[in-house]
Amino acid sequence: MAQIYETQEEKERVILIGVQINDVDEVEQSLEELKELAATAGAETLAKVIQPRDSYHPGTYIGKGKIEEVGSLIAQLGATGVICDDELSPAQLRNLEEELNTKVMDRTMVILDIFASRASTSEGKIQVEMAQLKYRMNRLSGLGVTLSRLGGGIGTRGPGEKKIETDRRIIRERITGLNRELEQIKKHRDVARQQRMRNSTIVAAIVGYTNAGKSTLLNRLTDANVLSEDKLFATLDPTTRALQLPNGEKILLTDTVGFIRKLPHNLIEAFKSTLEEAKYADIIIHVVDCSNPDMDKQMETVYETLAELEVGDKPIVTLFNKCDKLSEPVVCKDLRAKYTASISAFRGNGIDELMDILQTIIMESRISIKRVFSYSEAGKLQLIRQSGQLESEEYTEDGIKVKAYVPREIYDRL
Repeated sequence: MAQIYETQEEKERVILIGVQINDVDEVEQSLEELKELAATAGAETLAKVIQPRDSYHPGTYIGKGKIEEVGSLIAQLGATGVICDDELSPAQLRNLEEELNTKVMDRTMVILDIFASRASTSEGKIQVEMAQLKYRMNRLSGLGVTLSRLGGGIGTRGPGEKKIETDRRIIRERITGLNRELEQIKKHRDVARQQRMRNSTIVAAIVGYTNAGKSTLLNRLTDANVLSEDKLFATLDPTTRALQLPNGEKILLTDTVGFIRKLPHNLIEAFKSTLEEAKYADIIIHVVDCSNPDMDKQMETVYETLAELEVGDKPIVTLFNKCDKLSEPVVCKDLRAKYTASISAFRGNGIDELMDILQTIIMESRISIKRVFSYSEAGKLQLIRQSGQLESEEYTEDGIKVKAYVPREIYDRL
């Protein structure tokens, strides 16, 4: 009888490396986040190493003495690789691998790996592949002579193309194809967006640092059944759901991919079509984990990313989430937000206040009308019911007396 062997993928055992240019607390917090990223990607962190320097070493990221220290740790702890807390240049990556004789990864590689494992929709998969290809293309030069030898086989004799040039051409062609597919998806999204605008549908985009509780909030408000875990980037693909407010008004809520410090530029570029939901939303709901000691830095990262996406001057509601985790009350402020509230998306605390805030913002954006419509214009009342809020209607000899709040977009049509 044949024996059955169980095969299990060996877990990466890694050492994290960071360079402290100025603030020691910042690099320690960044490495703690990198540890979470590594765990999300399936790696176990054995140790953290920080080197204070005036600047990153141009050839090896860290200095020679630190390389020797990391080398000793690798042998001592049985590490299978190291992860650097910044994006390495091709030369830094190659030189560090040669010096340490082990697998070297950087923060961007880990984030791309997580995104690749989490993407479930065709759009998400396309965007992740695009970011991976752009990352690889930038690294083709400087990765050693193995990529620069001539391609072999029939039809490649003579000068031909170097392998590195062939790889570049293949990647460029694939990126072009992916861009075409994304353009089609973007057109569908634009059509849906224009339809919403014609119907004067209010859209609120939920943004925030990864693991702040965006998906939990969406589930709480709309029973969306979106995956919600205490992990970085637990959900990647955006979800849109309808929310009915207490006054009967319906709005659309869109969850977006979580932001993170040092988010690779290629990812922001690749996910721009998804993140554009924030750009075209009427309201931004900014979810903050107020139980995280690094809350202020995380908020700054979110605002920097929103600025990069050119999200304009929209009303921002900042929700200080996970208030139930605080052992003692903390004063939370966001001077850039129009409204703030303390909530627990998990337990439902503060949700009524959020509903009131959303209703207030919508009412502020509308025009109050009091007028009499002739009976031949009765169809306009249906437009008000669809896109605005009908306060009262009274049928008189002269026509229908109406009090209502309507969006600016339909005011002229009335």
